[in-house]
Amino acid sequence: MSGEPPFDAVLVLSFGGPEGPDEVRPFLENVTRGRGVPPERLDAVEEHYQHFGGVSPINELNRRLVADLSRALREAGRELPVYFGNRNWHPLAEDTVEGMARDGVRRALVFATSAYGGYSACRQYHEDIARARAAAVERTGSAPDLVKLRHFYDHPLFVASVADGVRAAREKLDRGHEARLVFTAHSIPESADRTAGPPEEGGHRYSRQMGEAARLVADAVDAPEHDLVWQSRSGPPQIPWLEPDIVDHLDDLHDRGVGAVVVSPVGFVSDHLEVVWDLDNEAAEHAEKLGMGFARAASAGADPRFVQMIVELIAEQVDGVAPRELGTAPRAGVGCNGALCHPGCCEPAKRPTQGPSR
Repeated sequence: MSGEPPFDAVLVLSFGGPEGPDEVRPFLENVTRGRGVPPERLDAVEEHYQHFGGVSPINELNRRLVADLSRALREAGRELPVYFGNRNWHPLAEDTVEGMARDGVRRALVFATSAYGGYSACRQYHEDIARARAAAVERTGSAPDLVKLRHFYDHPLFVASVADGVRAAREKLDRGHEARLVFTAHSIPESADRTAGPPEEGGHRYSRQMGEAARLVADAVDAPEHDLVWQSRSGPPQIPWLEPDIVDHLDDLHDRGVGAVVVSPVGFVSDHLEVVWDLDNEAAEHAEKLGMGFARAASAGADPRFVQMIVELIAEQVDGVAPRELGTAPRAGVGCNGALCHPGCCEPAKRPTQGPSR
């Protein structure tokens, strides 16, 4: 916009995760604060983390992303320092944005590690940005302007990265091209999906975008038949969530005579603990019990094209480059009232809502 200062930094904003056994419970309490998640659910999820030494891979994956993005921006001729902050664990967004203010950053782009709309996937990142800026003002007297980049569920480089993960997973199975292709994403309460998106769009932005991403990847790998199912549900049974769950779906496929599946976590950008536990452990073990071939596709975040996609998203905002988009489901980000959401867009679900498994 005319008269605004140029962008002088990038913030990678993510979910966060513990990096030691003693950090697990405080992290989970941060994630679920105010959500009415019962302690026994936290006990169960804590066991998942302790199975891996209390360490979620998400922070390390994001540090690699920051390093790769910094290098890619330099190679593209952009001198933009890249910062890293989290919603739920250190480095917390509030501390990172305070550091940005002290470094003299005036205006930064924000890349949130979610490709989709919805409350936790989008609106809550806007809330994170507002909270971090308010904290920086309180601590330093100023805060940089922070502008969130758009949803990227249908960006050609994101789709291509996920598609190559599917192709590589097929190669792990005998007659892998005959395996059923199953996409997964984090389940959310049905009520949260209904309010995902501005009211004039009719809601359901989260599930619509997820379905569109699955279709685009399936088309890219020549899989006319595929399924989109859900994982990581944590709410009480009386609250309807998006279904079916991946494990239940494996039972259904087995009953229909399906002998092998390729599972792609299209709803996640990295192989963090949620993917590793729910798919590589629970789903894979269940498939083995059924005598069903199982291969899990890698997520997009480790692919070099994922970093190049972020460079392109930045070019859209800095240089006015036309967006590259393949889908038709509504998307948002910078265009969603700048750094804000439309009134009523992606309101949080009524308590209790989703708890963690990351």
